[in-house]
Amino acid sequence: MDSTQAPAAAETPTTAPAFEDCLRLLRGERDEQKLAGLLVAANLCRAGDATAVVEVYRAVGPRFLRRLLNTGLGKVEGGKEEDREAYLRLSVTVLSGLARFPEVAADEGVVSTVPLIAEIVSKSSDLTITEECFELLSLVAIASDGGAYTFCEPGVMDMLFLQISNFPDGSRCLELAIHLMQLLVHKIRIDNMTVEKLQGMTSMVTSLARLFAVLHTTVKFESLHMLTALLSQKESPLHDALRSVPSTIWKCQIRVGITDVLQNRVVSSEKLQALLLAECMMSILGENWLSEEYKVPDDQNMMPVDKFVLLVLESARIEVSVLLNELAYLKYESSKKSQRDDAISQKERILAILFALIERIIKMISNASSGEGAACQTIHESTIMKAITGLNETIGLVLDFLQDAKDHGQRKGDDLLAAVRIVGSYLAEAPYACKEKIRHLLEFIFSVEGQDESSSFHSICFMLPMLSQITMEADGCRTLASFGGYKMVIDCLIKMIEQNGMMIDTGSMFLACDTIINFLSNTKNAHIQMGSCFVGLLKALVSWTGTADDSSVIITTSCLCTLVLDLTTEEFLLSSSDFDSKTLEKLSQLIARSLHQVTGGGLIDIHMLKTSCSSAEIDGSGEGTQQQQHQHVAAAGGQSGEDA
Repeated sequence: MDSTQAPAAAETPTTAPAFEDCLRLLRGERDEQKLAGLLVAANLCRAGDATAVVEVYRAVGPRFLRRLLNTGLGKVEGGKEEDREAYLRLSVTVLSGLARFPEVAADEGVVSTVPLIAEIVSKSSDLTITEECFELLSLVAIASDGGAYTFCEPGVMDMLFLQISNFPDGSRCLELAIHLMQLLVHKIRIDNMTVEKLQGMTSMVTSLARLFAVLHTTVKFESLHMLTALLSQKESPLHDALRSVPSTIWKCQIRVGITDVLQNRVVSSEKLQALLLAECMMSILGENWLSEEYKVPDDQNMMPVDKFVLLVLESARIEVSVLLNELAYLKYESSKKSQRDDAISQKERILAILFALIERIIKMISNASSGEGAACQTIHESTIMKAITGLNETIGLVLDFLQDAKDHGQRKGDDLLAAVRIVGSYLAEAPYACKEKIRHLLEFIFSVEGQDESSSFHSICFMLPMLSQITMEADGCRTLASFGGYKMVIDCLIKMIEQNGMMIDTGSMFLACDTIINFLSNTKNAHIQMGSCFVGLLKALVSWTGTADDSSVIITTSCLCTLVLDLTTEEFLLSSSDFDSKTLEKLSQLIARSLHQVTGGGLIDIHMLKTSCSSAEIDGSGEGTQQQQHQHVAAAGGQSGEDA
């Protein structure tokens, strides 16, 4: 018969009598009828005929398909063992064929079979069945969010991925398993997961860690990308779940994989991914992850801790050096503006990650050199010295980058703010490093703002740990006074107090207090003028203490208040529009509370304290009771502030 004369019924099998007979078989009560109907349906349903496939699925029903799977798994009594393989193959093939249509794959009946399919993967030695299982699971994961989250049910991930590293390299099974993992990584959101579902995600992480360490194909890099995608989510509940994993093998395996990537010839983008993963691991497990000694019986070739620390640090330093040069070129020399902005944004993001990693290494090295933490037991002194030498060089490059920005009149940008932050982190541990460069750049650093910021508040905060140390000497105070930097520190402290510590931690508030105390103590003969910033500071300090019972707060603020009061008189304060007698009285009460703590409860004459404020001269030559108060309170408060 000529094809052009074929009857219309042949074009639409859903209307043909044969298809109706097929559906009647599928709806039959006996399993034999349903099996016969499936065989007929396979011949009648044409590719792309979604309507027919959906009708077949509804006719046969998910209950029968589940029973087929359970029979194949040997979970149904009376089934012959020799028939199980046939039932297993049939059930998987039928489900895979039906699930090619999203409406079927998203149906709750098919979604509910995911744990059974995962069990087949864990038990079957037939790779062709395993391939079909992974194809089916991928279709379910794609079709609906509910289908994707079913994989997080207890035990499912373990059954699917624990044996994945045993699949032959380059096999279709391995390819399909990796594809499924990629789907799940990019589709599942961890934010509101239950504890049970998070356990499933930890199983995925540990499986990926094994692949990352063991395989040396493109799968290693695919695993690396998935690990960074999972672990780089900030404040993720997955981090807490991973911290509670009893086995340490996965931590070691990630370190082995990072070592492989960093010490071999791979493209820079992959090395950056490995460094990002290292930063994620230190963020989740603490800085000591980098220096911890792991013992894994099956792996005798793991790099020694000292070499691994230097490998990560040197790799990060190289990438930072390259990025700083590229950013400087793009910002100040490149003429291709259309391409420049996107490239700058991308490089700034990468630079921020590398800086975060180096900051964590700085902290770890600091702990090791001071004998604190686990790092001091695993890192040799020679390694510490090499790390410090390398860090000095890198901070020097960062300062050159800031100098370049200063020369070009640029003080705004997230890359500049990140540069200030890492400089501040390093100088907190080595306050006199790069001394000359810092002296010339400190004023500019105090002016650096983030891209979306309207002040240099954060830049000053980043430098406070260093400032609190260098102002203990007159030279540091002179540097701060040379451009009025002490006023900016005062403004910064006032802002922190006004925000009630919400913008910054309390420790930074103490560092700011220490800096100002040191500055005023070491510059008594420098004729520091009483200005509006000091008036604002007194008011802020009164507000901060309020009814606080913290002795360190009371004594430190009292010490600072007495130093400021040395600069002025009561008449001058009361003549200020922003200052009144109530504030002065609260200042007196604050000092009294401080002396009460220092003297162990001795009685203090509040009126005497109020009156004594007027005995101090503006140039700081105050005498008598107020000056004596300052000496006693400063001695106690200075020590307290230092401890804080």
